[in-house]
Amino acid sequence: MVSPELRRFRNFEVRAFLMASSDFWQKLSTSLASSAESEVAVAAGHTRATRGTAKMWMVIDAVTVCAAAVVATLYKLHTTPMEGARNFWHGTLIHGRSTGILLALLCGFTFALIVTSRRLHLYTPTHMTNFLHEQRMSAQACLTSGLLLTGALYLAQAEDIPRAIVLGTVLLVTIAVGLRRLIYRILLYRRFDRGLDTRNVLIVGTGPEAQALRHHLEKIRHLGYTFKGFIELPGPKPQQGVASDGIVGNLDTLFQNARKQFIDEIFFTTPGERGIVQDVLDQARVHGVDLRVVPDLYDGLAWSSPIEYIGQFPTIPLHRGAVPELGLIFKRVFDTVFSTLALVALSPLLLAIALAIKLDSPGAVFYSSERIGKKGVVFRCIKFRTMVRDADKHRAELMHMNERDGVLFKVSNDPRITRLGRFLRKYSLDELPQFLNVLRGDMSIVGPRPPLAGEVGKYDLDHLRRLDVTPGITG
Repeated sequence: MVSPELRRFRNFEVRAFLMASSDFWQKLSTSLASSAESEVAVAAGHTRATRGTAKMWMVIDAVTVCAAAVVATLYKLHTTPMEGARNFWHGTLIHGRSTGILLALLCGFTFALIVTSRRLHLYTPTHMTNFLHEQRMSAQACLTSGLLLTGALYLAQAEDIPRAIVLGTVLLVTIAVGLRRLIYRILLYRRFDRGLDTRNVLIVGTGPEAQALRHHLEKIRHLGYTFKGFIELPGPKPQQGVASDGIVGNLDTLFQNARKQFIDEIFFTTPGERGIVQDVLDQARVHGVDLRVVPDLYDGLAWSSPIEYIGQFPTIPLHRGAVPELGLIFKRVFDTVFSTLALVALSPLLLAIALAIKLDSPGAVFYSSERIGKKGVVFRCIKFRTMVRDADKHRAELMHMNERDGVLFKVSNDPRITRLGRFLRKYSLDELPQFLNVLRGDMSIVGPRPPLAGEVGKYDLDHLRRLDVTPGITG
């Protein structure tokens, strides 16, 4: 018999496995390039990451997994390393589980970690990624591999393997991998500060964008770049604003200078003819030099803006509107809680009003009309009926009695209002059902009254600011 606790854990494992095998792999391929940290174009898979270095990090990750599993097992089973190794060799470390099954699970977790880390570009050069982004992706790779491991345990029906060992291994791997990447990055930054292991750069172009890029590379030393000079482009107008010692050559001598100064990368900062860029690209491939094209910075408007990916398209955000997200969240929580409590507390009154409307005049209890909400979204506004049946059809006949100027319509002694309706309107009881609109998110407790479509059609351009916020009950 399987205990209830074990059954619940197995149910958690299968949910975790399904989540890891469907949602993660489905979202992973589309989320990588859209990360706000992708300002350095990691999604392209940087070609300068040598295969030997990547394999070294894979081996280190595999060793980390083995070490974490050993530590978690020894701690849980309260045994010594020698005794644990002896029991593992004889297949008695965990009762009922052979050495082959344990090795298969361990190798599967290691393989999942390496593959996931590779898909998340964690084996690319460290200076190509942001530190916080790297730590977040590292934790995601470890936890995702752990979810796949729990799914494998469920499918193998390995109930006798202590869950503390599994969770401890995943936790230790997550901490160890993140700490290892942090230490390596600190050591690498120190070498960059000393001018070691940096990448020599030539910048094609001598305009403002080229100068801004130079200052950026020289200011942020941990990027690992060393500026070696500008390459002047041919043109009818001489480019101004660059010191004479900053220009080291032109396109004809580009790769001669690249060879003399041991250039690793060339940056194109000035839009040029496709044929020129293609010719430089062909030569860069022959000489083994990296080539990058910097997007148009629009005369300095985007100098300090990061590159963000929308799907597969690189974009440069020049401005972000200030949105009080936290305030909007609190407002929505307040609206939901308040309207729920109001509907529960006023339910006897609402029932009594509904019954009175039914007895007072023929027609439906509720009246709903199309109103215009935030950003012009149309919704059905719910109220208690206060007019006779088909009152909307007689509105045109009363336009001469309208007491408001402009687009609003109001008549004090509207003949269409029923006797009970006047009482409900006097004390605003007819608007109590609008708490349902608040629960649905169409309205808020506090906000301007939702207008009719006909009223919005007569708005001036400035009046549309009223639709920038969610309409409310209070007006």
